Amino acid sequence: MKKNLLAIAVGAALASPMMMPGAALADGPKVYGKVNVSLENMNYDPAPGGANNDDKWELQSNASRLGVKGDFDLDVAGLKAVYKAEFEISVDDGDKGGQTFSQRNIYGGFQGGFGTLIAGKFDTPTKKAQMDVDQFNDLDGDIKNIAAGENRVSNIIQYSTPKLADLVTLNVAFIPNEDSEDFDQDGSNENGLADSTSISLTLEQDAFYAALSRDTDIQDDLIVDETGLPDPVLDITRVAAGLNMDVFEVGALYQIAEESEGDGEENSYVVSGAFKIDRVKLKAQYGMVDGDQTDNEGTQYAFGADYKLAKNSKVYAYFNELTYEDGTTGDEKEERTLGVGMEHKF
Repeated sequence: MKKNLLAIAVGAALASPMMMPGAALADGPKVYGKVNVSLENMNYDPAPGGANNDDKWELQSNASRLGVKGDFDLDVAGLKAVYKAEFEISVDDGDKGGQTFSQRNIYGGFQGGFGTLIAGKFDTPTKKAQMDVDQFNDLDGDIKNIAAGENRVSNIIQYSTPKLADLVTLNVAFIPNEDSEDFDQDGSNENGLADSTSISLTLEQDAFYAALSRDTDIQDDLIVDETGLPDPVLDITRVAAGLNMDVFEVGALYQIAEESEGDGEENSYVVSGAFKIDRVKLKAQYGMVDGDQTDNEGTQYAFGADYKLAKNSKVYAYFNELTYEDGTTGDEKEERTLGVGMEHKF
């Protein structure tokens, strides 16, 4: 069904300029996407089991995607209708969990002088609050290995203010649970209008950016400090800030994530930086997470280089090492990735 819907949407987007003589392509639906493919050597210590399983080569698709988005004027109070339908595509083998297309951010809504109101399935304000800190997004160096809260949720409704004083935006999202989970462990599933919430305040001024966000009762798992609760939900506070200059970039993120109905709690830290020399961008990132109840820890560092071929095209190479340490036994698990790849946006 999703394949048919996407094919229809893409066909409509391509056909709209021909159906409406004189209309610019930008006035209709816009087809967009990204192909990001990397060849990676994965090394594990200890090996996951079996002979010679400590090392393997993989071709990765890295959240490649295809989508349609747009807006159009309505005949009421200067409002616009806005919409987006974005699907992940697996460039490596054409299969994403048994599907050709896997749903990413999909929504419909309204935009006007009051701000923007959308509903559907999309990234929470807290996930977006990482801003530009993550230099290795969608690769093995992604901050999701160190920080909880990287969630795309269903049944979410979000209101975003216009940029206040040309500087600050408030994003408020709420998620009805639709009677599917018992967050407070009282024996009854939650069925309210705002069983989960995600709120962020973002600031952007020239090269500077910052964000403060708060999740409440969001379904997610802690990285290293889980206490074994069934269907855990988290409360997360995240702070991020950075500079994105022509020549260099620097960013930092700190967050506290705790189980809403349990004792698990962990702190996550991420720092990143990049330096640009003509077409080359050198970048590095370090992150860590430590648990309160278990004393378990996770550390991750990554470094790499991008070479810009055109405005929307690049090749890259990177190395990532991720280590988790058991605070009780001292045992460690390490994963190392060495990859080369290409990214084309359209």
